[in-house]
Amino acid sequence: MAGNESGAVVVTGASTGIGRATALFLDKHGYRVFAGVRKEADAESLAEEGSGKLTPITIDVTDDQSIASAKQEVEQAVGDDGVVGLVNNAGIGDGGPIETMDLDVLRKVLEVNLVGQVAVTQAFLPLIRQVPGTIVFIASIGGRIASPFMSPYNTSKFGVEALSESLRQELAPWAIDVAVIEPGSIDTPIWDKGVETIGEMPEASKRLYGRQMKRMEEVFKETASRGISPEKVAETIHEAIRSEKPRHRYLVGRDAKIAARLKGTLPDRIFSKLIGRQLKMPADAPPN
Repeated sequence: MAGNESGAVVVTGASTGIGRATALFLDKHGYRVFAGVRKEADAESLAEEGSGKLTPITIDVTDDQSIASAKQEVEQAVGDDGVVGLVNNAGIGDGGPIETMDLDVLRKVLEVNLVGQVAVTQAFLPLIRQVPGTIVFIASIGGRIASPFMSPYNTSKFGVEALSESLRQELAPWAIDVAVIEPGSIDTPIWDKGVETIGEMPEASKRLYGRQMKRMEEVFKETASRGISPEKVAETIHEAIRSEKPRHRYLVGRDAKIAARLKGTLPDRIFSKLIGRQLKMPADAPPN
């Protein structure tokens, strides 16, 4: 099994939210952090806030060449010491009615949130195997429970759950641990995109689903306002990396733990009705 109190860690999506909090938290606790960003301004900001051991690296999880360059940079820096942790955090949120959804929206979310995680993991696995280290995927309670109008995001997170389960079994011979972090409501900019999506709806969507989507806009804002800090998730990621026997899944946040418990005990039909009441979603169809 893994379990490392120090060493090199790669964190993707470190510009904001969970990724940034994790990069700074692990840096503070003595790890040599390679924080993946896409913009130079974010790299400079992280370098200023972190210690001299924190190194921003440019990585776009949808670009093979970018991933290869980042891997080469880390490999040259760590040498035979390898990487003790890979935190697959990069992700985006988007949604809309499935009936009228632009399929490019779905493809983009899956490319970033799921395919990108595979690509990064493939690149850094040789460095993880040298230690061995721990691979951490940032999923969501939305990887267990799907919400209306969030199908791209939920589909990607359900996929991350399956991906991690398969990978864990495949890597068992090398004692490489694979942990999934499942946060509930988090105060993070990822929900800003959800609000933006409402205003970008085509007229057909507005006619059919306008009232429901308006309610979802309210849900997004409520979610952000009650979300726990990203630092809470960073603490859990640290726990997974340093533990000799990390859990397969970590639920983070009271709402995530309650939802998972209810999902596991209630019949599906009753659970769906409960979610509907909680969301206060309009149930009537628009006039023809």
